[in-house]
Amino acid sequence: MSQTDISVDEDRATLYARAVCEGREIAGPQVRDACARHLRDLEHGAERGLVYDQQGAARAIGFFEDVLCLNGGRFEGKPFKVLGWQAFVLGSLFGWKHEADGLRRFRVAYIETAKGSGKSPLAAGIGLYGLTADGEPRAEIYSGATKKDQAQILFRDAVAMVDQSPLLRRMVEKSGAPGKEWNLAFQRTASFFRPISADEGQSGPRPHIGLLDEIHEHRNAMVVEMMRAGTKSRDQALIFMITNSGSDRRGVCYDYHEYSEKVAAGQLEDDSFFGFVCGLDESDDPLNDEACWAKANPSLQEAGIPGLRYLREQVTQARGIPAKEALVKRLNFCVWTESSSPWITADVWLAAREATEIPWEAYYGRRCYGGLDLSSTQDLTSLVLLFEPDESDPYWRLKPWFWLPGDDLKRKEDLDRVPYTLWRSRGYLEALPGRAIDKLAILRRLLEISEVVDLAGLAYDRWRIQDLIMLAQAQGIELPPMTPFGQGFKEMAPALDVFEQLLLNEQLRHDGNPVMTWCASNAVTMSDPAGNRKVSKERARGRVDGIVASIMAAGMSAPMHSQREWSLLESLSDDDILVM
Repeated sequence: MSQTDISVDEDRATLYARAVCEGREIAGPQVRDACARHLRDLEHGAERGLVYDQQGAARAIGFFEDVLCLNGGRFEGKPFKVLGWQAFVLGSLFGWKHEADGLRRFRVAYIETAKGSGKSPLAAGIGLYGLTADGEPRAEIYSGATKKDQAQILFRDAVAMVDQSPLLRRMVEKSGAPGKEWNLAFQRTASFFRPISADEGQSGPRPHIGLLDEIHEHRNAMVVEMMRAGTKSRDQALIFMITNSGSDRRGVCYDYHEYSEKVAAGQLEDDSFFGFVCGLDESDDPLNDEACWAKANPSLQEAGIPGLRYLREQVTQARGIPAKEALVKRLNFCVWTESSSPWITADVWLAAREATEIPWEAYYGRRCYGGLDLSSTQDLTSLVLLFEPDESDPYWRLKPWFWLPGDDLKRKEDLDRVPYTLWRSRGYLEALPGRAIDKLAILRRLLEISEVVDLAGLAYDRWRIQDLIMLAQAQGIELPPMTPFGQGFKEMAPALDVFEQLLLNEQLRHDGNPVMTWCASNAVTMSDPAGNRKVSKERARGRVDGIVASIMAAGMSAPMHSQREWSLLESLSDDDILVM
């Protein structure tokens, strides 16, 4: 059968793909791309030796609906009704094949949806299909995770499906006491299905199908790579990963998230990889617009799960409890957050952005306070000025500068997953040639700034400041009034409170510098036993240097600092050196 002969009325995977691409099915940008990829391959896949086996796709979907039942709550014992998005996943995985040998095309699949969409039953069913209906001799099916308890969750779904199915109960042997099963055996092909975890120290699995749950909780790629390494002896093995969205953009989960996006969009070509990544469009606001919810919750329209009532309850709590906003967006709306509990919510930060850019000349002569977070040789350095309100402007104004070494900027960009190159080209970041921060450039910029504004004081972290001071001495550069600023709770906590109050009381405005916005989104706080807070660089998911410098500047502007004389000789100990 040629690709153009496929009947859309009968092929549910293609039916779903066309509904999405024609706008009849609500879906996010990555799912739209995945569906467009499917339709493109129906037209041009034969040129790469690919063929779509409609009967193979229908057989897998039929196994779910004819053999499997769901379990738990109101779904207990009900037949597994394959939803549209699930049919697209199953049809793609079991329908696409290589024309030369008839073996399945996809060997790795990555599925990312919101919590409660039905990923786990889908994965468990795929495992049982591989165990009993795939014709693979001595098939090894694994439910894998970093911890044994996590691996058991998906495996228990499979055990419950066996219990609910009269056919599978006769075919599959269980090992272990009720509720403590550890193995499912299909003696006809000498095959088994069992949980496996990295903490058990197991090695050498040769999976026909490896099911990996909650990839966003994997701290490294150990389990994924262990499974993939074992598939080399299997002709049509499948690694099937499922997950919610995460908060760590440096982990294995985000690697596959990004890879899925690029493959679906055609930026990368990988005929062995399948991705289905749910998510919102950039303009969507899930806390204020229910119309976008189905993009992250693909079972919502057709089956009503996880349910409008549940989602509305979550949104209500997110609006009332700022610390819960990131968690709700991540679990329920597939929003990758920069930190699990951000200190500054996106709504608060974006509300403080100035609608029109204020020219630098408008700040000339205006009184301000500064914070300097000087990095190591290769990290982000930030200088932030906080300008007082004056007769012509009722707001406190935040003005930042950022520096990075220019060499290996692309590597740093890939590591931090932010567009440093673009930011440099648009003037938001200074990245001069060299492998280390150009401290002389920082000194010169600081001198230029101090000559045109009324800099009442500049706070700095003592760490690494001596190099800057000695360089200033060697170059004959006169520094503005400066003072050391402790990075512990004693000085940072009251300064953080001042900065937070300015934001929440809508007294502060910033210019929308994307580097600063990135730092704000990464910021998380830690507290001491007395409840004092400071920004934690260790817990942050990315750079926070700009926010730390802003807090120091706010601390300088606070009443506790207003009576200080900001000169070196009066504020520093004899061990400190500062050129005035």
